Amino acid sequence: MNHLTLTFNLLRQRLTCSATAARCYAAKPAAVAAVGKKKKLGKLGPIMEKKIIPVETDANKLVNYVCGSNYMKTGEDIKLKPDSEYPDWLWTLNTERIIPLEELDPNTKQYWRRLRKMALRRNNQLSKLKKF
Repeated sequence: MNHLTLTFNLLRQRLTCSATAARCYAAKPAAVAAVGKKKKLGKLGPIMEKKIIPVETDANKLVNYVCGSNYMKTGEDIKLKPDSEYPDWLWTLNTERIIPLEELDPNTKQYWRRLRKMALRRNNQLSKLKKF
């Protein structure tokens, strides 16, 4: 090898070594990123941060008011009334469990809606199992 080729190779090695010491790509080092805190950008713009909503701890207010019913900036929550002021059908609503399909009457809309929903879920599960 001649002298020019040796010098060229030595120069190339020095350049590649100095390039690896300095970062040549877009990501910032962790120390620099921590200093300049900015909002993260998602695909559709800045990501919204979760707001912490205060939890009501006053037992008297929890018993007498529907907490969280006032979504306006002014005003107060709805006050609960005695049970006699609410309609009778309110106390007969099923809050315990979901009624099984076998116990529902086939002549009702609720039966057919539940049946359709179950069939859609079953088809979706089966389509997940299919291999392309």
